[in-house]
Amino acid sequence: MSGSGRSSWVSTTGRTRSREPGSKGTGSPGRTGPLLHGVPVPMSGSVKKEAMPQAMRHGRRAGRGRNTVKRPERIAGLGRVLLLSLAGVVPLASGLVPLAHAQESVVATAALVKKGALPADDPTAAIWTTAPASQFPLAPQVHWPDRIQQVTVNDVKVRALHDGERIAILIEYQDPTQDPEDAAALEFMVGDKKAHFAHGQPMAQVEGGPVNIWYWKNKNAKALDMNALGFGTLRVQEQQDVQAKGAYQNGSWKVVFSRALSTGDAEHDAQIRPGEFLNLAFAIWDGKKLESGDVKEKGSQKAVSSWWYFRAEPPTDYSAYMYALIAVALAVGFQFVVIRKLKKGSST
Repeated sequence: MSGSGRSSWVSTTGRTRSREPGSKGTGSPGRTGPLLHGVPVPMSGSVKKEAMPQAMRHGRRAGRGRNTVKRPERIAGLGRVLLLSLAGVVPLASGLVPLAHAQESVVATAALVKKGALPADDPTAAIWTTAPASQFPLAPQVHWPDRIQQVTVNDVKVRALHDGERIAILIEYQDPTQDPEDAAALEFMVGDKKAHFAHGQPMAQVEGGPVNIWYWKNKNAKALDMNALGFGTLRVQEQQDVQAKGAYQNGSWKVVFSRALSTGDAEHDAQIRPGEFLNLAFAIWDGKKLESGDVKEKGSQKAVSSWWYFRAEPPTDYSAYMYALIAVALAVGFQFVVIRKLKKGSST
């Protein structure tokens, strides 16, 4: 490469093309000049026309080569362009290529598994390792009394699976001690009203709304299905639809919550519809007893997260692939029919 950024190949071809056929050279008859595509070009004035490249013999006619393309070839090229356009547009329009902002919005996802494979009551099942994991930060609840300034658990890892009928959500977090008062909860926003992540409490910029809370405590070894409209409004539902089970090992809790995707009670329960987004928050209580005899974290003294998006993965929609195949078949058929008609017309 020369210092100007122009390649030596460009300079060589430029010098070669400056000598027109029939012009007199200054070199000897047997002398060769620069290379053109690796072939020596004679510099003698008696250059034979037959030895010249086709493009150099025809001069300007070669530059108008695109105008000499036959009509069938043009139609074939148009068909190929249409085919490539459909190949790129159809998958995007049909959802085969997810939009970037949609991927970024999904923070926690419940993967779809086959019937009978859902580990609804087993937090240590091997299948959990195949589920995508998301990690969420936790912070002390400081908005309302009784406040807490430090918490034991600073983050929680979440995995989820569903089989089209039931869903299981696994949370994992580090806790140095196993205590009867250890507890965890999932909180779902119910309905269209925006609620605060702390029990749906109304705030200056948040109207407040019902939340559905799935609560587990180690001492009880079971779940509670509850609702709230703010602090002091927590209520246990008459119909208990949620199950939970915890397992403690090596300083870590694994707790799995499970429930039917839909319960039929949209007023009180979060209805999980595959493909749709929900708002989900987490809460953890370290139930360790202090020297004073008090439990370290209880009630409003807890580690909490803000709202995060949650989505159950929908079944694969193969109709999008079918539409793509139909579009390709139409493009190929169009190209075939047009070329055939043009060939018939040229033969008569």
